[in-house]
Amino acid sequence: MTTAHLLTLAKTFAGHAGLKMTTIGAYAVNDGKFFERLESGGSCTIRTADKVVRYFSDNWPADLAWPSDIPRPGTP
Repeated sequence: MTTAHLLTLAKTFAGHAGLKMTTIGAYAVNDGKFFERLESGGSCTIRTADKVVRYFSDNWPADLAWPSDIPRPGTP
């Protein structure tokens, strides 16, 4: 999982749900500035990245296709 993957998931999810990136960060990792830091060149631990991806996978809208170039947890 790369920073670009996390940002793609966040932007896709936020756009579809009509939410701000700060809101998604607060929901996913209790940090409203999380995605802002990633966009500014910051990084995160593997544990945090896994938590974010699990959040998206668990809450992904049924009417929105998961990005095909990003592995989804729990799928072969």
